[in-house]
Amino acid sequence: MNWFLLILAGLLEVGWAIGLKYTEGFTRPLPSVLTVAAIILSMVFLGLALKTLPVGTAYAVWVGIGIVGTFFLSAVLFNEPTSALRILSVLLIVAGIVGLKLTSGS
Repeated sequence: MNWFLLILAGLLEVGWAIGLKYTEGFTRPLPSVLTVAAIILSMVFLGLALKTLPVGTAYAVWVGIGIVGTFFLSAVLFNEPTSALRILSVLLIVAGIVGLKLTSGS
């Protein structure tokens, strides 16, 4: 259950990272409210996951999900640049996340 909460927290991190772009410096009310809500929920779920998961592992996985999701979603939504080397670099982050999960013992 805690891994599920951690993954959910990471997905919400992607949501608020992308949401920041839509807030236009927190000048747009609806995107701003949704972004702040995603930040709060992401932290709540991360905190709940930390009840049993090691903080170093959980934080690295949370950030990793945020990095990978934000990278790919920003390429799709905002036409941000991608290249073979950039994608390979993100895949190395995915490998690190999988490695942390496999060696966490939970």
